[in-house]
Amino acid sequence: MRIEQLEYIAAVTRLGSLRRAAEELHLSQPALSETVRNLERELGVDLLERKRSGATISAEGRELLPHIVSVIEAVDRLRGAAGDQHRVSRMIRLGTVNTATVPLLIPAVREFRATHPVTQVEVVAAQQAEIHRALLEGSFDLGLVNYLQGDDVPPALETTELLRGRPVVCLRPDSPLAARPTVSVADLLDEREPLIVMRSGYLMHRFIHRLLAGRAPSFSYSTDGAEMGKLMVAEGLGVTVLPDFSVIGDPLERGGAITYRPLADGEATEVALVIQRRRSGSVPRAVRDLHQLFVRRAGTTP
Repeated sequence: MRIEQLEYIAAVTRLGSLRRAAEELHLSQPALSETVRNLERELGVDLLERKRSGATISAEGRELLPHIVSVIEAVDRLRGAAGDQHRVSRMIRLGTVNTATVPLLIPAVREFRATHPVTQVEVVAAQQAEIHRALLEGSFDLGLVNYLQGDDVPPALETTELLRGRPVVCLRPDSPLAARPTVSVADLLDEREPLIVMRSGYLMHRFIHRLLAGRAPSFSYSTDGAEMGKLMVAEGLGVTVLPDFSVIGDPLERGGAITYRPLADGEATEVALVIQRRRSGSVPRAVRDLHQLFVRRAGTTP
């Protein structure tokens, strides 16, 4: 049982409908309904009365409402008593698809550590769908994910763009393709240079599938996340396609182990790296500080 579930029930009661509560909480109605169903299953009580015209608080829910309000008020008192110091010293859980881990995330966490020495930051590598789910459930505080042009952004999440760039081919400086100003789709399909692709579920896997129009190279590797992909390139296993902001400034690129070339064929797709957090509920000061730090550092990232 989570305090957010109780707050949702209180909102439905106060506003008189599931729809209005979802609008106020900046949640989709299905997401709010599913959260309430999980609480109902745990309590063994139908808290909402569901009709074709909508859902409202049930008679059983009204009987339990004084207890729900009592718990919410008790939690508010606890938060007030703990104060900012408790909020600062908590752990922050950050989910990331790893696209900009080295160029952006690591410098940001290093700077954050200097001003919040007692706050732990747990960085969890995950796919975008997993990060979204964890943010909505409250198990992640912040999430770093990518979007292609035209992708929908979940309305229940506050989304701030950090970086915007274009897909490029990441390769070794001694690769035959490095002698060319651009790399074409035909080059990526050429068996002389194996293609390292992101595993299904990652945005760049979707982009590659679209770029190659269903065609497949004669041999390729599949890996989890950009960081492993760059390491495999550095070791001479092949080439990969990543957003330019994932390669530029990476220690492997600065050290000369990897480089990049633009895609040919008029490819103009843009990729955005964004930071997300849940809209509803209070945001601890340390989470706000780390969020602002990412925004500020992204503004200075070349």
